[in-house]
Amino acid sequence: MTTMQSRLKDEMKQAMRDKEKSRLGTIRLIMAAIKQIEVDQRIVLDDEQVIATLDKMLKQRRESIRQYRDAGREDLAEVEEAEVVVIQDFLPQALTEEEIVEMVKVAIADCSASSIKDMGKVMALLKPAMQGRADMAVVSVKIKAALGI
Repeated sequence: MTTMQSRLKDEMKQAMRDKEKSRLGTIRLIMAAIKQIEVDQRIVLDDEQVIATLDKMLKQRRESIRQYRDAGREDLAEVEEAEVVVIQDFLPQALTEEEIVEMVKVAIADCSASSIKDMGKVMALLKPAMQGRADMAVVSVKIKAALGI
């Protein structure tokens, strides 16, 4: 078992002891998502794959929040926001705006990107370093801005 998965189990037990129902529910959702991938693919996820799974869950929650707000369902958006907070607890420290901009500049220079056609190359360089630490949709906007698009 990876260190991320053992940390999740420890946090789940703590949430049970503390009777934190919403935190416990979110951690169980995370554990279920990890287990689902492990069963479907017949593998044991390492920490990097667990972080990628958490990142995907975070992206799904952000999209749900946007859709709920558009539909005027603030109650459901708040539930999703609570889940986002718990999921973020297990992700690495988020990058600051300045760190993202700097990493984008370096990546563009590294692959000599000059147009939108090079965007895939830049994203390929940034994704491993930013996985779970930045919203890739925001990073995409920063890349486009840096390329002058």
